[in-house]
Amino acid sequence: MKFIVSSKTLYSALQKAARVISNKNSLPILDCFKLGLQGNSLRIAAADHEMRLSTKVDVENPNGNGEICINAKNLTDALKELPDQPLTFDIDDSTKEILIHYHNGKYNFVGESADEYPIPKELDKTTRQQFAIEAHTLEKVISETLFAVADDELRPVMNNVYFDITPEDVTFVGSDGHRLIRIVSNDTKGESRSSFLLPKKAANLLKALLPKQSDPVKVRYDLNNVVFDLTDLSITARMCEGRYPNYNSVIPQSSSLRVELSRDILMAIVKRVSVFGNKASNLVKFSLSPNKLTVSAQDIDFSTAAEETTDIDYGGQDFTIGFKSTFLIELLANMPASDIEIQMTDAGKAAVIVPTQNMAGYNHLSMIMPMMLND
Repeated sequence: MKFIVSSKTLYSALQKAARVISNKNSLPILDCFKLGLQGNSLRIAAADHEMRLSTKVDVENPNGNGEICINAKNLTDALKELPDQPLTFDIDDSTKEILIHYHNGKYNFVGESADEYPIPKELDKTTRQQFAIEAHTLEKVISETLFAVADDELRPVMNNVYFDITPEDVTFVGSDGHRLIRIVSNDTKGESRSSFLLPKKAANLLKALLPKQSDPVKVRYDLNNVVFDLTDLSITARMCEGRYPNYNSVIPQSSSLRVELSRDILMAIVKRVSVFGNKASNLVKFSLSPNKLTVSAQDIDFSTAAEETTDIDYGGQDFTIGFKSTFLIELLANMPASDIEIQMTDAGKAAVIVPTQNMAGYNHLSMIMPMMLND
């Protein structure tokens, strides 16, 4: 088969596909891109044991149809340094020899048969469902939940972003047991009550690719796989087996203490004070008193301590609670609001942090577990 393609267009597509390829593949064929020519379209696929990305680019002067596998590193490294120009691919279907002509040179190497490349399974017709979601919404919910997703070999279900789908809305959850992020999108609706687990690798890939997506994303899924159809590519991920915990049951439904303040001011205070705290525990202490919040930290071993007070609108009783500063800073950094409300009950129960004003059709809730205080 033979065809001509823009080096810039091809390299851009290969860069996206290369994100899927693992550095430690047990099957050598998975170190390759699968290229398939059909008419004026060159289909490109990359896969590992859990994911698959497929895309396509338009070509000129196609001659013949066929498929071949090409080592991903060899092809991307060869194209990386080329300026934008037409590339002529001449592939011998019998010997798998590949000849790539460019302006004043050529590459010559041998590919592999595409027969060994894994064939994707179609979604089960009896259990498959789908919904559409705006690309910017999907990017936002993934960005705001992914940081809190666990990396726990003993509880693999926690290493995923959980999609809880109903005909009224879709809820997205990420948690590592210390923090929990729950986002409800009222503008996104499913066909019926269902759910699935999105692996962290697939979530990271979507997070990287969605900023350039303008059209809505179609999400298709059955009991084993989920497919995200973007404008120019499709991502398939195999779901993790297991049942996600009842996230709503761990979120406090009421609180006796509520404090409103600026997210940026609080985050800056915690960053400054935590410098002088214990590096092993990263404990920071919040002390509430009428109209004041005092944030403090100390390291007894090195005789360092810090304390900073900010004015707040609070008329309740004196109250003290401890948090892990690294968790709190990361949570605040991913909170989509300028002003927040912290809801607390007692020093041993989780604190809930929400924006004082949510965007229309979008509800963000963060929860963080407290740390034990010695005093």
